[in-house]
Amino acid sequence: MARFLRPSIRTFVTSQLRMSSDQLGELGKGAGKGGGAGGSIREAGGSMGRKQAAEEEMYFKRKEQEQLAALKQHHQEEIEHHKKEIERMQREIDRHKGKIRKLKHDD
Repeated sequence: MARFLRPSIRTFVTSQLRMSSDQLGELGKGAGKGGGAGGSIREAGGSMGRKQAAEEEMYFKRKEQEQLAALKQHHQEEIEHHKKEIERMQREIDRHKGKIRKLKHDD
């Protein structure tokens, strides 16, 4: 995701991610440092907590991939739209040039 952003925004996002990940503690090892418990299973820790943490990470990673794919598709559609607009405008330019040629020819 960060490679799509401008460098200044990219550094801000990565620093925010690092800061928020520091508050989590070790995933699946009970309550994090951020004050939230994360649910009774994660609070208890152990293998169930680690499994739930891993499933949550997979879920969010999948969601992020879906969002990036949707964003990429949106940009592709925008590109196609703008290409069609360029072609339409070029036809308009050619039409106007033809009118100018006709006016010069009539003089």
